[in-house]
Amino acid sequence: MIIVRMVVGSDHGTCWNERFTGFSGHTRSMPEVVTELYKVIEARGPDTVSFLQGQLTQDLRRLNAETRLFAAWCNPKGRVIVTIRLAAIDDDVALVVPVNMVEYILEKMSLYRFRAKVEFIVTDGVARNFIESDYDDHDKLIQAGIPYIDVTNTESFTPHMLNLDKLDAISFTKGCYTGQEIVARTEHRGRTKRRLMLYESDSSDIAAGANVTNDDQVVGQVVNVSGHSLLAVTLVESHATRLKVNETSISPTGLPYSI
Repeated sequence: MIIVRMVVGSDHGTCWNERFTGFSGHTRSMPEVVTELYKVIEARGPDTVSFLQGQLTQDLRRLNAETRLFAAWCNPKGRVIVTIRLAAIDDDVALVVPVNMVEYILEKMSLYRFRAKVEFIVTDGVARNFIESDYDDHDKLIQAGIPYIDVTNTESFTPHMLNLDKLDAISFTKGCYTGQEIVARTEHRGRTKRRLMLYESDSSDIAAGANVTNDDQVVGQVVNVSGHSLLAVTLVESHATRLKVNETSISPTGLPYSI
């Protein structure tokens, strides 16, 4: 197993100062089962939880040996850099992240290298027992209406556009984190003009990032694609309408949760 170590510091732009005692009950051994989508970054050190609390949309006080939490890491403008699954490993935290985002995450984290005692250990194995069955391939993610943010769509959408508020990936009570002001303002407005919707297309020749149109008017953007199924952020008012990506028609099929 290849291990890369990197130490990063605290984010002075956040205002979460509470300290936590950590987690317990989860085995430290990292399973060797690998998926094609993810790697595990294990965050260790006495400042791990307070550091991540000031970075991620999720409230890490909810994390324990039995829970798996969905979260996002946003930039200061409230755009999602990456979606993450969180799990407890003794007093530390496992961040299950897209394979192609590992170096990017570490590079971005290094920008906040000040005084926090946090060490990130990147393994070349990903534990399936750290993710639910809906998260182990692109098609399952798409059918579940769960966005997968990686290098193809990073910093393109806000958490509300991706329905993360409906997927229990945002805490509106925990305190400050990077991008929190934008996210909170959107929540308090009570209405999001663009949201994620599940579609079926007439062709599999569609790529993430492509524009979605309605009578030549751009109404959204493709987020994830698997075969003929895709997730796209589109105008809510057009969620019941047959739309197009280039010359390909896409039809809304509805989500397994309410928005």
